[in-house]
Amino acid sequence: MEKVYLDNAATTPLHPGVLAAMTEALSMYANPSSLHALGLEAEKMVEGARAELADLLEVAPENLVFTSGGTEANNLALKGFLARSQRRGLLVTSEIEHPSVLEVFAELKSQGWEVCRLPVDSQGRVQLSALEAALKRPVQLVSLMAVNNETGSIQPLAQAVDLVRARQPRAAIHTDAVQALGKIPFAPARLGVDFASVSAHKIHGPKGVGALYLSRRDRLFPLLQGGGQEGGLRSGTENVPGIVGFGRAARELLADPEEKRARVAALRQRFLAGIEGLPCRVISPGDGAPHILAVSFPGFRGEVLLQALSGLGVYVSTGAACSGKKGGLSQVARAMGLDREVAEGLLRFSFSWLNTEAEIDYAGESVKKVLADLAFVRGRRS
Repeated sequence: MEKVYLDNAATTPLHPGVLAAMTEALSMYANPSSLHALGLEAEKMVEGARAELADLLEVAPENLVFTSGGTEANNLALKGFLARSQRRGLLVTSEIEHPSVLEVFAELKSQGWEVCRLPVDSQGRVQLSALEAALKRPVQLVSLMAVNNETGSIQPLAQAVDLVRARQPRAAIHTDAVQALGKIPFAPARLGVDFASVSAHKIHGPKGVGALYLSRRDRLFPLLQGGGQEGGLRSGTENVPGIVGFGRAARELLADPEEKRARVAALRQRFLAGIEGLPCRVISPGDGAPHILAVSFPGFRGEVLLQALSGLGVYVSTGAACSGKKGGLSQVARAMGLDREVAEGLLRFSFSWLNTEAEIDYAGESVKKVLADLAFVRGRRS
């Protein structure tokens, strides 16, 4: 095969329908803030996309703010809330958050805020007992991701929300739901969180556009000052083609989402069956999100395996794309207590409902070939 793309947790290819919608939107050059007829038409396109995403998230359109992506949405939620808040309390997050959350908390800690990073168990799930202990003190903000981007572990978010509401009802709750949207059932309003971050390019939409769900607009202070777009919370001329693409990607997901999730789960299981018997260890929990499968090949370096597979046209990653070029062991691997050999041999295979069974079979055979070739070379050298 020419190309098998199994790095969908990093980014997804554009759905053909999204590309068509964005191509049409590119011809709409008017500014959505302009008051003439063309401006109103552009604004109508933006609001139509907002309604489509709101349908997917089961929220009111006015509770969504478009951003440049998940990173900005996370920053807007965390920094924007604390800038508006009148009190100081403990800030709670976990050891396995995305860098756009962990780096914000690191910066806040350097500014004098007290930060608690909750540990996880061997399956990569936040330990609720640690959260319960943290909630014995005044807590101002809790930020826990919905699905881990490296292992696919689904976090016990509903139980965490219940704990926070029972012990610290004034605390705000944020979740990075970038890897949850379209992959598991996710409705932030029903879940009871105050803020939820999502991104278009994880669901076959374009890069450069995301959104933040917020239960109340008056709880955030904007990070950007300017023309007051997005209800004053995100100044800057709207990325009309990107937003339209996000809306169309949401519409595609709304067409039988359960069937799409089941298809991805079946592809994941097919790949697992294809590598059965190989010298590897599955790191992702069996009940994790269906699109992510972290597998370690102890004794081999993940970077070497990645490049060898790339040479065969199979594209995977060694972990999160946002930290994959920085070197060193994965923060998630360390938090889970994986030993160095296991952590260094990690590969992340991530699937999409656009993948085919033939692609999955080819990827499995390619893994077998790469391991056999590397073992042969190692044997000749020894």
